[in-house]
Amino acid sequence: MSENLIRALTLKQLRALAAVAESGSVSAAARKLNVTPPAVTMQVQLLEASLDVPLLDRSGDRFRPTDAGREVVAAVARIEGAINDCMAAIESMKGLAGGRVSVAIVSTAKYFAPMALGAFGRAHPGVDVTLSVGNRADVLELLRADAVDVAIMGRPPEDLDVVRTVIGGHPHIVIAPPDHPLVGRVGLQPTALTGQTFLMREPGSGTRGLMERLFEAEGVKPKIGMEIGSNETIKQAVIAGLGLAFISAHTVAAELADGRIARLDVAGLPIIRQWYVVRRTAKRLTPPAEAMCAFLTERGPTFLPQAGE
Repeated sequence: MSENLIRALTLKQLRALAAVAESGSVSAAARKLNVTPPAVTMQVQLLEASLDVPLLDRSGDRFRPTDAGREVVAAVARIEGAINDCMAAIESMKGLAGGRVSVAIVSTAKYFAPMALGAFGRAHPGVDVTLSVGNRADVLELLRADAVDVAIMGRPPEDLDVVRTVIGGHPHIVIAPPDHPLVGRVGLQPTALTGQTFLMREPGSGTRGLMERLFEAEGVKPKIGMEIGSNETIKQAVIAGLGLAFISAHTVAAELADGRIARLDVAGLPIIRQWYVVRRTAKRLTPPAEAMCAFLTERGPTFLPQAGE
């Protein structure tokens, strides 16, 4: 490839291609890049013209990268990583008087993590804190892509080289509406849950994965009710009598306290997992990100809900 051709390539062109390849849609790529769809199309066309090779194929209503397109997209990821490393080095020169830190949390952590991040923000008002919330699969994807500095989650990845630090205990329990026949019974065996209707989190949720492993180990065969992607909706469904739920006790502390939800006394529960601060081992952290990790490790336990562990 000639030097003139390399100079002709622009970040706008490369990012446009990567966004279309990732989303499969010009309109979705335009929304991600905050530009118009024609602008995305033009940048991709300019890139294809410069390289003299097709980079995208249309399959049905989605765009997919060609073999050449995949090579370019992989190069874009490396370029973005180099830019992020450069920015991290520059921000490290600013100390805690400025800079930013990006944090991703699993949705279950929203019952304490925002308070912790708010306290960090008050202690370091010059630092810009950004927050992303998703299920475990979403957060792992952000970590893999180096799209965030720090993550808060209950089960760190085993296939990714990370540094993990414990924040505190994370209990999981089975909840029911207060008038359920199993409420008040002491020392229920897990098999007593067989045949009961359970409201489930979506695939990819850490809570669902933990429940499935527990039930398989104990030989519990529940009746699967609705699949719900929100702890808040699950709580309301349990209150309405639509079923039981295996859930983080931190998400239902308020409802347990005021009697809207009851906790079943099941042998072996609660299962106490841990909350972790997680970061990629290879990722260079700025001083704000280092400070965030230290703050969550030292002060994080004080923000955990009191759920009767």
